[in-house]
Amino acid sequence: MVKVGDEAPNFQLRDLAGNMMSLSQFRGKVVLLNFWATWCGPCRVEMPAMEQLYRTLSRREFEILAVSTDAQGALVTRPFQREMGFTFPILHDEEYRVGIIYGARSLPLTFMVDRQGVIRKKIFGARDWDSPEARELIQLLMKS
Repeated sequence: MVKVGDEAPNFQLRDLAGNMMSLSQFRGKVVLLNFWATWCGPCRVEMPAMEQLYRTLSRREFEILAVSTDAQGALVTRPFQREMGFTFPILHDEEYRVGIIYGARSLPLTFMVDRQGVIRKKIFGARDWDSPEARELIQLLMKS
C-alpha cells in the first residue's frame, strides 16, 4: 500500500493515442495522479474542475495523469473525453495493475506527487480542484 512520504511507484500505461507514458517521465513537475472510471459519478463531477486547473497552470511545472480503470479502455474513455473536452492525458489501466499497486479501492482517488517523485498527499473522493485550497496545495508543492 502506497503512503504519503513514499516514492510514487513508476508505471507505464497507454494514453488515448496509444502512446506509452510513464510517471517517471514527469519527474521535476508536480503531478496530480487521479484514479477514476467513466461509471463513477463523483469522478465525472470533479473532472471539469481538473480541466480548469490544467488549463491555467504551466505544463513546465504541472501535469495531470488521469488513470482510467475502465475495463473497456479507450472504447468508453474516448467518447467521454471528447464530450467533456478534456485536454489532460487519460491513461488506461484496464487490467487494474496500477490501481492495485496504489491501493485504489474506491474512486476517485488522487495522489499529489512532488517534483522529486514523492507522494505528498493522498485524497479520497471528489474534490473541487479549481478551489483556492487545491490551488494553494499545488502552489506549495511547486515551490518545494
